[in-house]
Amino acid sequence: TFCKRVRANDREYNEKFQYASNCIMTSKYNIITFLAVTLFEQFQEVANTYFLFLLILQLIPQISSLSWFTTIVPLVLVLSITAVKDATDDYFRHKSDNQVNNRQSQVLIGGILQKEKWMNVRVGDIIKLENNQFVAADLLLLSSSEPHGLCYIETAELDGETNMKVRQSLSVTSELGDPNNLAQFDGEVVCEPPNNKLDRFCGTLYWKDCKYPLSNQNMLLRGCVLRNTESCYGLVIFAGPDTKLMQNSGRTKFKRTSIDRLMNTLVLWIFGFLVCMGVILAIGNAVWEKEVGALFQSFLPWDPPVDNFLFSAFLSFWSYVIILNTVVPISLYVSVEVIRLGHSYFINWDRRMFCSRSNTAAEARTTTLNEELGQVEYIFSDKTGTLTQNIMTFNKCSINGHTYGEEQHMARVQALDFSAWNPLAARDFCFYDQSLLDAVMEGEPAVHEFFRVLSLCHTVMSEEKSEGELLYKAQSPDEGALVTAARNFGFVFRSRTPGTVTTQELGKAVTYTLLAILDFNNIRKRMSVIVRNPEGRIRLYCKGADTVLFERLHSCNHELMNVTSDHLNEYAGDGLRTLAVAYRDLSEEQWEEWSEHFRGADKATDCRDDRLAAAYEEIEQDMMLLGATAIEDKLQEGVPETIAILSLANIKIWVLTGDKQETAVNIGYSCKMLTDDMTEIFIVNGHTVQSVREELRYNGDVCPSKCPPPQAPPPSLLESISGEFALIISGHSLAHALEADMEREFLETACACRAVICCRVTPLQKALVVELVKRHKKAVTLAIGDGANDVSMIKTAHIGVGISGQEGIQAVLASDYSFSQFRFLQRLLLVHGRWSYLRMCRFLCYFFYKNFAFTMVHFWFGFFCGFSAQTVYDQYFITLYNIVYTSLPVLAMGIFDQDVPEQRSLEYPKLYEPGQLNLLFNKREFFICIAQGIYTSVVLFFIPYGILSHATQSNGVPLADYQTFAVTTATALVIVVSVQIALDTGYWTAINHFFIWGSLGTYFTILFAMHSSILFNIFPKQFHFLGDAHNTLGQPVVWLTIALATVICIAPVLAFRFLKLDLKPQLSDTKKRKPGASGSTLGRLGRGGSRRSGYAFAHQEGFGELITSGKNMRLSSLALATFASRHSSSWIDTLQKVILNSFNISQYTVFTFFMN
Repeated sequence: TFCKRVRANDREYNEKFQYASNCIMTSKYNIITFLAVTLFEQFQEVANTYFLFLLILQLIPQISSLSWFTTIVPLVLVLSITAVKDATDDYFRHKSDNQVNNRQSQVLIGGILQKEKWMNVRVGDIIKLENNQFVAADLLLLSSSEPHGLCYIETAELDGETNMKVRQSLSVTSELGDPNNLAQFDGEVVCEPPNNKLDRFCGTLYWKDCKYPLSNQNMLLRGCVLRNTESCYGLVIFAGPDTKLMQNSGRTKFKRTSIDRLMNTLVLWIFGFLVCMGVILAIGNAVWEKEVGALFQSFLPWDPPVDNFLFSAFLSFWSYVIILNTVVPISLYVSVEVIRLGHSYFINWDRRMFCSRSNTAAEARTTTLNEELGQVEYIFSDKTGTLTQNIMTFNKCSINGHTYGEEQHMARVQALDFSAWNPLAARDFCFYDQSLLDAVMEGEPAVHEFFRVLSLCHTVMSEEKSEGELLYKAQSPDEGALVTAARNFGFVFRSRTPGTVTTQELGKAVTYTLLAILDFNNIRKRMSVIVRNPEGRIRLYCKGADTVLFERLHSCNHELMNVTSDHLNEYAGDGLRTLAVAYRDLSEEQWEEWSEHFRGADKATDCRDDRLAAAYEEIEQDMMLLGATAIEDKLQEGVPETIAILSLANIKIWVLTGDKQETAVNIGYSCKMLTDDMTEIFIVNGHTVQSVREELRYNGDVCPSKCPPPQAPPPSLLESISGEFALIISGHSLAHALEADMEREFLETACACRAVICCRVTPLQKALVVELVKRHKKAVTLAIGDGANDVSMIKTAHIGVGISGQEGIQAVLASDYSFSQFRFLQRLLLVHGRWSYLRMCRFLCYFFYKNFAFTMVHFWFGFFCGFSAQTVYDQYFITLYNIVYTSLPVLAMGIFDQDVPEQRSLEYPKLYEPGQLNLLFNKREFFICIAQGIYTSVVLFFIPYGILSHATQSNGVPLADYQTFAVTTATALVIVVSVQIALDTGYWTAINHFFIWGSLGTYFTILFAMHSSILFNIFPKQFHFLGDAHNTLGQPVVWLTIALATVICIAPVLAFRFLKLDLKPQLSDTKKRKPGASGSTLGRLGRGGSRRSGYAFAHQEGFGELITSGKNMRLSSLALATFASRHSSSWIDTLQKVILNSFNISQYTVFTFFMN
């Protein structure tokens, strides 16, 4: 249904519909909403609400036995730290938004082109774009400087593809190239409402009493870049948040880790436990006041307003809630933030994640998700720019049964120097095999014909800005690599017209008559050209997928075909993209007869495509095989090894790409995600709901939902990740598979597969796939990408990783972590992620233990103090226990602890699995910690109570007094928890030693200071324990009591751990000090087995018809196609700018000191 109306050059009319402005906003806050929104988000943390409630209670003097500032100061500190961090993150989003919104655009206002900021562009405006400019909004193309209203765009930020695409204006508007004419244009567009479908647009243009249908071919979408086109004009249809790019971007979400969510649950449970203890003690208070307290009313009356035992019990309940609140002190949350900050700095300082080529370090852009890096189960990766560099190189070839290019793998062989004999050679082309160059120079006919095919059979455009300076702009990088290879070996494509192709063959200019282009498409998987050479001989040249082309060879090619097949198997085994090359001589009569059929099919009004395909099939027969090409779609360094290691860590990797299926499959093989020894590779390619459902059900029947666990460890890395199933699904099929009634079926099939590749997917579909897995699998997901088309996926996943690559910084700005190479993901997860999870879990277990041991002593004491809410310890000990005495040792463990060295983490990926299974901190582990804490509190209360109640000093004075008991219990507590953290620490540094033993020393120093006569004389009302520390700790019986309590607390823990280590050791225990070499060292991962076609070709139907029609040629000069393109060698320039700039030495020194 069409519901949007846009009238050109009429802002007043368009403003009636209140269309969105072109201003975008990806930030979460502004100055007005920041405080309210950030507080709302922070008080979603149950603990923050809990502490606010305690603060309110502490403001009531009748029930508070602790000062209110003990809660409000740390609460404000936690809220402030988080608010500053959120504000900083959002500042960078605002900065990015402002940068985009303030870009300049030329807008036609009152017949004059005026410069306007992007945010001031309105729906219905006509704007002018110039070459290499970004498109400011979704535009209807009105006219272009190119003939027939054509223009060329690059859509990398929309779909990840860097190949050029062509768009064309309506013929009725293509002549409106002059601003005066465009100012008079008053056409009205009626079209569909804003949506996220990148490949579809439906609308109608009404102008001069006529209507013209509009399609996606007439649209320029925001995020595209104008290429090879001097200028064009467009009418703004969708602006700002209504553009298809923003519709696919997704919202910025507040991310919390699974440990945070568990903590919220545990805090509620602890609060319930706290209430239960308060109720028990309040009931005890009521009973005691009624039965015993009434006897003391004459000299110990109730304080006003208490007038009966029930009200006394009510106040006692709230007093105990305040006293016992230290089971979850707010210092826990301060410590968590400090630990996360430390882990983030370790990531930032890691020299092994620093890329010297781009001078880019890894960056933790958030501090709240570090431990979740140790729990990832699903990785969703973009392809172009993330797994690959999107750089195609001509690596090998097979010509007439001889293979060339093997020597390039030898380290000492230098690249050939082509410039000495070929002034037109591309300087950035590298080839290492001298024998191929010798064959060209010696004039081998097959070699010459091979490169002649590569120089003629393509749809590449050429521009020669100055003599010898050629610029090629290819529809796909594959074609560009092949034409460049021919150029360097002496067969240089110079220019084309609709009817000719001009080359320079070994220094001699040759012009071929272009008789026909038999264009490529995904069904044909090949393309051909028919040319007439200067001698008048007609020849068909063809290149395409070997599986298709071999079926069309002459029978005399059988022996050569077998040899070439072996070479193709070898190339495909190396992950190279292959094409077979052939030719056929045609007589004049054959050409005339076929051209009649071709012209008839071309002019057909019905079934034109089928008739053309039949005509192509007729002529592409009985060809002679020349050989094959092998192109490397360069993977980023270490990608196959990284994927193999992550697979061993039980992490599933899904590739979500906008590329075509064949390209994605090739990369799947190159990355070793797909292997020939897989049981089956399922392809879902249906166009209807029914066909997709049938394909999924068939695959689901073939693919078992559960695979039996391996009975023995695999002998090698490759065997451990081979076998099983893979799923490949296209975007149009995925649209049906994600519908509510089919999504579970799709998910079950996909999750039963080891590898999943989704092709031709939109940015929003990427996010929907991630959301589907999050919703149904309850697993931690990570999305990694490098372009604007990955932003939605990055925001949706639990963890978003941005690659700082060639497609801008949008992905980095939206990410939680960023670095420059995919291979660093291995270290981020298996080292930093695993350590962060381990440290956080150990920290939480110990923290709950020490605080229950500390707090529960108050509970037992309540039964011996008449349930009066009196504290066991001195109030200063209560204040300093979590802030000074026990804070630094647990922080040191939480920041620096390790179970195994980093190298072991990488050698044994199975060490990562405890995080995925959430084994180190869960509800069971929590209850074990609580039970140990309660046991410790029982020992720490009743052992001193039992001994001191009958003990005396050397002079016969009894030791059974409150102050002696308080000092003894407090000292025993500090010693016990210090010994416990010494046992829990798995990796000792100088800082651990300093903090643990230093905290003990600090305790005794402060204890003697506060019990000294100096402080008592200055503040007599504040320090009541005058001389008690000296008197108490001077008694041998006290030290024996402390020693006995320590042994009783620690001995069971030691016994349990020794038995567990002996009877049921964990994998980390066995690998901790295991000598020997790496357990899974990766060498070159080869691939043998069955044959597959790894063919490379254009990403969509080619420019063949466009070239032969002449529409893309300038009328003033058909001799040269003047494409003002950006330099295709820009990436070479980038690679040449290698900056060897090391990290700040102090940071690195600190990092290596702590890590090693």
